[in-house]
Amino acid sequence: GRATGFSLDWSSARISFVRVKYLFLTWLTVLVGSWVLYVQYSTYTELCRGHECRNAICDKYRKGIIDGSACSSLCDKETLYMGRCLSTLPNNQVYTGSWGDHDGIIRCKLGEVAHYELGEEPEPRREAPVFDKPTRGTSVEKFREMVFNHLKSKLGEQANLASLVSQILSVADGNRDGRVSLPEARSTWALLQMDEVLLGLLLQDRGHTPRLLGYCGDLYMTERIPYGPLYGLSLPWPLASWVPSGVQRTVDQWFTPSWPRKAKISMGLLELVEDVFHGTYGSFLICDVAAARFGYTDRHELRLTDTRAVVPEDEFRRAMRALRCETDADCVYGTDCRTSCDPSERRCREEPVQPNLAKACGALKDYLLRGAPAAMREELERQLYACMALKGNAGQMNMEHSLILNNLKALLWRQISHTKDS
Repeated sequence: GRATGFSLDWSSARISFVRVKYLFLTWLTVLVGSWVLYVQYSTYTELCRGHECRNAICDKYRKGIIDGSACSSLCDKETLYMGRCLSTLPNNQVYTGSWGDHDGIIRCKLGEVAHYELGEEPEPRREAPVFDKPTRGTSVEKFREMVFNHLKSKLGEQANLASLVSQILSVADGNRDGRVSLPEARSTWALLQMDEVLLGLLLQDRGHTPRLLGYCGDLYMTERIPYGPLYGLSLPWPLASWVPSGVQRTVDQWFTPSWPRKAKISMGLLELVEDVFHGTYGSFLICDVAAARFGYTDRHELRLTDTRAVVPEDEFRRAMRALRCETDADCVYGTDCRTSCDPSERRCREEPVQPNLAKACGALKDYLLRGAPAAMREELERQLYACMALKGNAGQMNMEHSLILNNLKALLWRQISHTKDS
């Protein structure tokens, strides 16, 4: 009987041990799940603070500090809505937006988030002091001069700066009453401090960047570009780090439109390169030709969706002059604008190693060669490699640069001018 008693005790002990194990595992799952949810929620609440943005902007609008073409719709009529949060940085809010018939992307700057421990009261946010210029009593002529000097500091001495100033003042007249009020001028001045807005305005005339639809203070909305990135899939970060770059490059080219459409999109990139090289307002360098910086419309027209990739050549040269270096690897601006190191001076040289066109051809090589018509594939490949081999500052070899660009555009155009896709 003792043996039976012992086995009963043992089996009940085993049952209670299994029960404890399951309880422990359940508790652990709940704990980990709650922690993951908390982290996700706190990340979301820190990254997605569109309501704060809107409240701060509308507060200043109602106090008469700022005004702009979107203020009334955002704050009074509430016909400009923020949709899905796309922010990746807490102080740079990005949302999808809708405003009447327009779909767009809304961007808004916020001050730094002050971090605090759980259970503590959050500190008030340290806001950047904006909207203090121009000051009360500034005439329109004085404001015009402020804008002119700001553009000159960004773009260098350019012959067409006065016409650009007039274009910006017409954007500043948000309510189209023929005059720029002080609150409108403050909004415009705040927008011009953001290089991406300034460069967007410079390039939108030629159709290279999404159009500015409206603004209020430094919150602004641009048209939404339906397709992006230029090619490939945006993999989530845990997956992206595991996929070898060779595999990623091959997979990227599977998810692209038909070849004639790719050729039309590529023409857009070549035209962008042409327009920023000795363009209306000077020369610019494209310092990141990654597919993620570009998108395209329903009509297969290329758009540069992230103008932070573009830098005025004047600004680039100033930045490189100030850089000290040991090797060429130290002389990089942005992602891929490189110069060489002068070992005797231990300073970076000003001349870019590779022109925009060579980088654009490098980005288009796999994209254009996959699915290219057999009759022209060999010639296309030859021209793309000649283009990628361009070295040094294109200013020293204008002829070769123009020749390669025109040949490539002519080759693509011959292929697509007869198709309905063009």
